[in-house]
Amino acid sequence: MALSISAVVLLAIIVTILIRKSGLKGGHALICVLLGFYLASSSVAPSITELTNNVAGMIGDLQF
Repeated sequence: MALSISAVVLLAIIVTILIRKSGLKGGHALICVLLGFYLASSSVAPSITELTNNVAGMIGDLQF
């Protein structure tokens, strides 16, 4: 659950920056949000979740 909240916050910050700096329009951001909701309820959702968990695990294993 902590990973989900962190990812949501990070993505919200990225979208906010894109709206302010890169000219992303609010309507485009809304369409992206709707796409996310539809993807979450589709048959692709488990694959996306697994990919996200694997990437987070790889980032967590990095040692500097």
